[in-house]
Amino acid sequence: MSSPPKTLRAAGRYALPLALAAASVALSSTPKKAEFTPRDRAYYADPNTVSFVRPGLNIQIVSAKIASDGTISVDYKLTDQKTAPLDRLGVVTPGAVTLGFVVAYIPKGQSQFVSYATRSRTSTDGKVTVTQAAADSGGATQQVADGEYVYTFKTLAPAGWDPTATQRVGIYGNRNLTEFDLGTYYDDATFDWVPAGGKPAPRDVVRTAACNKCHDQLAHHGGSRRSVEMCVLCHTGQTSEPNSGNTVDFKVMIHKIHMGSQLPSVKAGKPYQIGGGANPDDWSTVVFPSDPRRCEACHDANSGAAQASAWLTKPNRAACGSCHDDINFATGQNHISGVNLPQVSDNQCADCHIPQGELEFDASIRGGHTIPQYSDTRPGIVAHILKVDNGAAGKKPTVTFTLRDSQGNGIPLSTLTASPNRVSLNMTGPTTDYGNTSFGPDVTTPGYVTENPVATGQCSPDGTCAYTFTHAIPAGAKGTFAIGIEARRALVLGAGTLQQQSTQYGADNKVFYFPVDGSPVAKRRQVVDISKCNGCHTRLSMHGENRNQTEYCVFCHNPGNTASGTPRQAINFSLMIHKIHFGENLAQYGATYSIGSSDFTDVRYPVMSDTGAAGDTAKCDMCHVNNSEAVFPIGLNAVTTPQGLMNPTTPATTAACTACHVTTSATAHASTQTDGKYGESCDVCHGANADFSVLKEHAGK
Repeated sequence: MSSPPKTLRAAGRYALPLALAAASVALSSTPKKAEFTPRDRAYYADPNTVSFVRPGLNIQIVSAKIASDGTISVDYKLTDQKTAPLDRLGVVTPGAVTLGFVVAYIPKGQSQFVSYATRSRTSTDGKVTVTQAAADSGGATQQVADGEYVYTFKTLAPAGWDPTATQRVGIYGNRNLTEFDLGTYYDDATFDWVPAGGKPAPRDVVRTAACNKCHDQLAHHGGSRRSVEMCVLCHTGQTSEPNSGNTVDFKVMIHKIHMGSQLPSVKAGKPYQIGGGANPDDWSTVVFPSDPRRCEACHDANSGAAQASAWLTKPNRAACGSCHDDINFATGQNHISGVNLPQVSDNQCADCHIPQGELEFDASIRGGHTIPQYSDTRPGIVAHILKVDNGAAGKKPTVTFTLRDSQGNGIPLSTLTASPNRVSLNMTGPTTDYGNTSFGPDVTTPGYVTENPVATGQCSPDGTCAYTFTHAIPAGAKGTFAIGIEARRALVLGAGTLQQQSTQYGADNKVFYFPVDGSPVAKRRQVVDISKCNGCHTRLSMHGENRNQTEYCVFCHNPGNTASGTPRQAINFSLMIHKIHFGENLAQYGATYSIGSSDFTDVRYPVMSDTGAAGDTAKCDMCHVNNSEAVFPIGLNAVTTPQGLMNPTTPATTAACTACHVTTSATAHASTQTDGKYGESCDVCHGANADFSVLKEHAGK
């Protein structure tokens, strides 16, 4: 008999059952499992292995109870990706499941959970010991059905426990399938109940979905804690960290982490750290990808959370002081500018800090979190491109566009002459790839030309304007070209008051495509979607509130363009965005990335790995759409890279991929697969259906 297949040899003690399963599957020619996507490692695994192993882990809590003597128990089920039962011990089904159990309650008159189980932790110098909320240890498990178990906690509810209080039990766990090269699966679940009967009223301020807009999948403590509902069971007011002395109460800790580098205490020189020893977790360099004044980025009013508006209606010293940590509420220092009013309890916070006052920038909660450029008092500016006439090769196109305020009133061009007011029209092409077209010897911007329509544009009172470019579309041009518009208005807030300040805001960029040779319109390929950018950034707006649509960004951030520096820095969009998001990972390779005075080497990408570490840049779909990262070629024009290893230019796909894969060996590999006559051969190994496809190599689990 010949040697068993490699997948069977790797299976160890499961070899015989796997062989039988394989024979059965082979006869039925089972297609690839629909429940796995190209983002999952199981999607690419041998179907026979997948059918036997049944990857996945789902924890479902059936019920929980507390007996009269304080004994706490929970009934739960373990299932795979298709809801079939799993053996907790990994005997009947592959992959043992390791679980942890937490139980807590909300005391009457309070709003946060208190854990029944606690533990002691001592600082590394042995001087400080604290008590922390903890998971249960030493309980007993009984199997009651296939995949169904009852866990009885060793921890008892104390004498006099309140049966009318809301209780929550949480289970977290992992299923290790690395033996089959399928990684480790994680899950958690919670269950709320009132032992005496009635509807539970749990803490429900922020939902996990809000976190996952940036983190993809919230994960921490090795990856098994995956929901806010689980986190708040241990991250309570009863828990602090002994080395730093910092509380890890959820509302305080999360606010401080997300404020990071903008914390007043950090700006004053005190780092924000949790943990001890030589390498504590230091959050002092965190830059929130949105504006931290946007409380609703996390406190999402549409999330379904019962207490989503608590930040607005129930201000308190702990939550507010976590961001405004230069306030000493006991003495009043820095509490209300010029007043220094002590605040010895939370009872009167809402007297001054009402949800919304009459003015922006007042002491109300919305007023105090006003972002100037998004003031409700701004008249607004809305731009549209209606048509392009005379848009043929060798001719000067005429653009018809509109500029109106938020109420639909026309904005005269004459009001946009003085900076920072402005209007700009930009032309580029062809859409097959930008960056190589010259619009004349007087144009110094590579691949595009920028013109200001204010002086010569002709407008009607309703804000409809026409402008003819002074530069022509190059003679002999082919394909589809594009014209985009940007516009900005100045705004003075609180005029005549002590809070007067100046700001500016921009219109959404619009792009209009037109053929220059009579061929059908072919828009530029879509690689990312601005809505995905705004999942983290809320409103991505750069260059003084001028540019805010990725479709428009690529006009200037094209393969031929560079930014200031010695030598100049490549700013092609794919290279630049990859390097910015790779940020702090660059340091381990001795690499940096800066544009002018902006150094992006400390950027911490918020997407979490399966084990809970931030900075997982392998999750390309957080930005990319339609698997665009796996579509070759990733552009046609070579990228100007004066600071790159393959300078002065780098082939398009190589430039995009080596933005993250920054080692010399990675560049050498790409170079050997590139020929001056035929170009790059990346798709041979890394194409969609190749052995080392981009999607497969970046798959999780």
